[in-house]
Amino acid sequence: MNDAYDGGSRGGLSRGGMAAEPGGGYGAADPWGPADDEAHGGSGRRAGRWRGAGGRWWVWVGRMILWAFILVVLVNGIRAPFERYTSDGSAGPVAAGTEKRAQFPTSAASAYALQFTGVYLNYDQKTASEREKQLRFFLPDGADGQLGWNGTGQLRLQSVQVAAVNARDANNAIVTLLAETQDKWFQLAVPIYTKDGAMVVSGRPALLPAPPRATLPQTNNRERDTSLEAELQQPLEGFFRAYGSGDTVALSRFADRNSITGLGGSVTFTRLREVIAPAGGADQRNITVTVGWQMPTSDPKAPGGELEQTYELNVVKKDGTWYVRDIDGSTQPTGS
Repeated sequence: MNDAYDGGSRGGLSRGGMAAEPGGGYGAADPWGPADDEAHGGSGRRAGRWRGAGGRWWVWVGRMILWAFILVVLVNGIRAPFERYTSDGSAGPVAAGTEKRAQFPTSAASAYALQFTGVYLNYDQKTASEREKQLRFFLPDGADGQLGWNGTGQLRLQSVQVAAVNARDANNAIVTLLAETQDKWFQLAVPIYTKDGAMVVSGRPALLPAPPRATLPQTNNRERDTSLEAELQQPLEGFFRAYGSGDTVALSRFADRNSITGLGGSVTFTRLREVIAPAGGADQRNITVTVGWQMPTSDPKAPGGELEQTYELNVVKKDGTWYVRDIDGSTQPTGS
């Protein structure tokens, strides 16, 4: 008992189980400190203290790993906002450009260019001043009032339609129109500038060639189901007769759906010119049908002309009878 409370120079346990320091104070043993034999210059080992070269090596490895982890966290924390800033800056103009092109008022600019072309491609030297007055509405201040016309000759616009709108940004676009004058077809590119709902023709238009005529690809001659074509003749004649008149009661006998309502008597069925049914398939087929329609006429004393038109039908067979399920226009090449 006396030894346990001895506060002298002996190196035993002091009060509370804490090691007595040389100065007589009490302090906890430092696990990160040097070994006893180095601190006191001796080779003895104090009980309860772990020391040795292997332990210190692992302590330094642990410290290095901890500092490496801290550095990685700091570097990533600094780099992340910088990358967001630079990436936003680089992607911003592209996104903004897309948004601006989408915001260009395509419909309004098309109507504006259409009205302008009606004035621009109609001129007569006898009424040059009237044309200039009308053009001023579309032109910026200070522009040539005749917009490049030398004041001689005569031109009449026969027809014009908008073909395309190429928006360059939110304010500028080229409106391309397909026009006909003097029985000649061409395209007219009209530059339009718009801002806050206002519009102006920003420069001289440009003539461009009309779209070229495409050459249809060669089609393979598919094998035809001639027996089905003959079988469909009578029901299709009844269908198209009812389809032209709009007789819904008659249509219900030939159509598979009530959504097929017909043309309401605007034309009169004259003949079933051709039925093409590809071979193969069973009780549902896609077929091509060409019919003749007698068209209405503005002269009640004269007979109306006849037009042949081609349809694509989807037909189904139910209880031995064929019905029309769908009717649409056809992309099949035009025959003779």
